[in-house]
Amino acid sequence: MSWSGGKDSAIALDELLKVGDYEVVSLMTTVSEEYRRISHHGVRETLLEKQAQAIGIPLEKVYLPSGESGGCTNDVYEEIMSRVMNSYKARGVQTVGFGDLFLEDLRAWREANLAKAGMRGVFPIWKRDTTKVAHDLIRLGYKAYLSCVEGKVGSGFAGRLFDEEFLRALPLGIDPCGENGEFHSFVFDGPIFNKPVSLRLGEIVLRDGRYYADLLPNESVEKCTAELIPPI
Repeated sequence: MSWSGGKDSAIALDELLKVGDYEVVSLMTTVSEEYRRISHHGVRETLLEKQAQAIGIPLEKVYLPSGESGGCTNDVYEEIMSRVMNSYKARGVQTVGFGDLFLEDLRAWREANLAKAGMRGVFPIWKRDTTKVAHDLIRLGYKAYLSCVEGKVGSGFAGRLFDEEFLRALPLGIDPCGENGEFHSFVFDGPIFNKPVSLRLGEIVLRDGRYYADLLPNESVEKCTAELIPPI
């Protein structure tokens, strides 16, 4: 399962597990090698590990270069993922699950890269109405915080709980699942969890036009600075 730690990944995984046609052997997440945070979402690696433990599926972290190493260009990314996919294929894995909803070009790009390794993608929630998906997530009992929010959405949304009140407050034109990249989330509880992930909200940081909520394990006393939030 291509795993971002967010709500769409969670409900897509939920669907795969319910259908029972696939054995989910791994949660695969890309992590900034320099910052040790989930790519795009800005969530600490330590929380990602706790999340996978709470779900009970092995986690495989794929580290991506950034900063002084020259950054992760598309060519570098595809080279890294090609090695990862070939490794999975050698272990007998045939498919990769994704939580994509409607971005046709992104799906086509994923499928083209998987085809190079002789694999294919599975898209359990593809083309579902995003408003329905958002409400279904809440109805099913999934709980998530917004970890990264585009400036156009508003600073007040970073760190908010993904709930009905949040959906009512979203500005017009913002997809309720953030499928266009308007916001990213971190799921800490729900039907696929054996136990919730205990966490708390740290500082809100503005970087490159995005607001990041620094989510912390409850036992952590770490502080966040803007320099610790990776660029997208």
